[in-house]
Amino acid sequence: MLFFGFDIATIIAFIITATLAFAYHEFAHAIVADRMGDYTPRSYGRITLNPFVHLDLFGMLMLLLAGFGWATTPVNPNNLRGNPRTSMAIVAVAGPVANLLMAVIWAIPIRLFNLDPIFASRDASFALPTLFQLCFIGVQINLLLFAFNLIPIPPLDGFTILMGILPPEMAYRLAPLRQYGTLILLAVIFILPRLGLNILGWFLNPVMNKIMPLLLG
Repeated sequence: MLFFGFDIATIIAFIITATLAFAYHEFAHAIVADRMGDYTPRSYGRITLNPFVHLDLFGMLMLLLAGFGWATTPVNPNNLRGNPRTSMAIVAVAGPVANLLMAVIWAIPIRLFNLDPIFASRDASFALPTLFQLCFIGVQINLLLFAFNLIPIPPLDGFTILMGILPPEMAYRLAPLRQYGTLILLAVIFILPRLGLNILGWFLNPVMNKIMPLLLG
């Protein structure tokens, strides 16, 4: 289980920051699609800052239990202005950009107030996370979502972005991969690392090793 060995405060901090990270990632998709002429997200009530509207219950449960979750935003590419592939790429990139922005926002209190990172010395039974704990985990999870979603495989945003910038013929040839998106993603997360192909590490490690120190100082 994801939370085995963690204290209550860490779990609470993770739940709060993960909820906001997933929700406002989807809100960014919704608001950009709406501005580009697709009112499908609006018809589903997604043009709102209420985080719970944007969450998928089963996806969040999987995140808490297995460390792998999801949320979705209803978008109809045919309603978007301009070239559907390019427009969908713009909608797709909004989610990771929102996570990067949230990582910056969570980092501001740490830099501004020079928050003490030594929070583990408290009584582990204390249920409320410190401000540093909340902000640090907020930076972590948003940077992870930023990098993870830019991996160019279906069903991630990175694949939609890739489809928007590739020549039409190449994009057409790759489009059928979408129907195998779930299988491809599961293979990347659970199977390929056992075979020595750590695709996740290729995308996540540079971000965590370079951008996180830049944000936190």
